[in-house]
Amino acid sequence: MEREKYAVGIDLGGTFIKFALVSGSGEIIYHSKLSIGPSSTRDDILATIHEAIELTIKSAKEKNLDILGIGIGTPGVCCDGIVVGGADNLNGWSDVHLSKIFSEAFQLPVLIDNDANVMGLGETIFGAAKGCTDVIFLTVGTGIGGAIVANGNLYGGYKNRGTEMGHVTINHKGIDCNCGGRGCLEAYASTGALIRQYSQMTGLDEKKVDGFYLVRKYKEGEEAAVKCMEEHTDYLGHGIAGFINTFAPQKVVVGGGISESGQFYIDMISKSAMSYAMPDCAANTEVVGATLGNNAGCLGAACLIFKSC
Repeated sequence: MEREKYAVGIDLGGTFIKFALVSGSGEIIYHSKLSIGPSSTRDDILATIHEAIELTIKSAKEKNLDILGIGIGTPGVCCDGIVVGGADNLNGWSDVHLSKIFSEAFQLPVLIDNDANVMGLGETIFGAAKGCTDVIFLTVGTGIGGAIVANGNLYGGYKNRGTEMGHVTINHKGIDCNCGGRGCLEAYASTGALIRQYSQMTGLDEKKVDGFYLVRKYKEGEEAAVKCMEEHTDYLGHGIAGFINTFAPQKVVVGGGISESGQFYIDMISKSAMSYAMPDCAANTEVVGATLGNNAGCLGAACLIFKSC
């Protein structure tokens, strides 16, 4: 009987590097995290990733487990094993040959992709869209990230530079977006935009408000919170309807901290999306909440390896 295979999954964030030893069935055998500060240099980050991989491989060896390879989810645009750029929250994180650096260091295959992409892959293989071949994934936070899984594989466009789901235009004369455009979905439907709108309506300092505070106020029936939450989910529904009309996915998976506030939130988004989507395009689509939580990045990164073997 063939021994089960395992992969190292690395989830690089702006504050922490999370890492895990993952089985082919999605079981997390070992996991931990290491911190990286805002002043961390490129070399600091690479050294911390090296340490994370080293610790995970050590755990596998102690358990006599076979590692197939190392998957890394990272901010930024990734192409051919290189972080090309676009990771503004990490110092000097461009033209980083991640695959080459760590495959040479550990003599194992190393695959990398954008962090939102690997989270979407994780939800497709092990999470809310398990068993599906065509999936749209959105993570709603300070901004909006996303992934497209088509015919069972991640789709990133030419040179893997696409799938910026938060930057589709929903208002061509709209407000400015951090990407340099205007009227983007992110500028209207992110948790950051939701908090900003609520703060403007109530006069409350944005620093004293987060998504969970807003959800509590919404459930209490506070007028401003109800109005803001209804507009927020309506904007998300508008964007998702466009994705449904374009890709006709089996599942639209919504992740991010606020998505964990309850089924009512997913239901609001779904109702909005289905009211705007073309019925024939949405005939086989369901909007669901993500299920992997904080483990999505590590699990998805490991899936890069499992998909390739």
